Amino acid sequence: MSTWSPSPTATRRWLLAVGAAWLLSGCASQRIDGYAAQRPALDLKTYFNGRLLAHGMFQDRSGQVVRRFVVEMTGTWDGHQGVLDERFTHSDGKTERRVWRLVDEGNGRYRGTADDVVGEARGQVSGNAFHWRYTLRLPVDGTVYEVELDDWMYLIDERVMLNRAEMRKWGIRLGEVTLAFTKLSP
Repeated sequence: MSTWSPSPTATRRWLLAVGAAWLLSGCASQRIDGYAAQRPALDLKTYFNGRLLAHGMFQDRSGQVVRRFVVEMTGTWDGHQGVLDERFTHSDGKTERRVWRLVDEGNGRYRGTADDVVGEARGQVSGNAFHWRYTLRLPVDGTVYEVELDDWMYLIDERVMLNRAEMRKWGIRLGEVTLAFTKLSP
């Protein structure tokens, strides 16, 4: 009885094709315009106006939860200018504060700055989703690292929004931040 065995050239071609497909699938990313028809529609100036509470965690690249936190937020808007004051309490008792200064540029586009953000965050709303990217100065054990965040938020209903942000350094995935926001008051 004979068994079929592919030639070394056929095996290399197959491995190359599988490898290329795997690499290309890793480069694929979601697009904000893919959420245009999703409802309820997210209006950042309405959602991030008033008091909010968020519960979150950071998972390292292996998926291990290494930090949990609660964020109390207050958002205010004056025309196209907004402020989102975030106060973090971490599971280890440490606290921190980030104050975002936001600008509605029109057509669903926003930009934002904060003291620990390098340059500006840039983002866009479409349907029920908001996507923005920014570089954050992250203190770890006495050293400050600049890490890139690819941040996606999804409005579930008028009170709840889920947030997922991938954190990278030099293109290497460090981990992921997950948050669940609850709007407490207008």
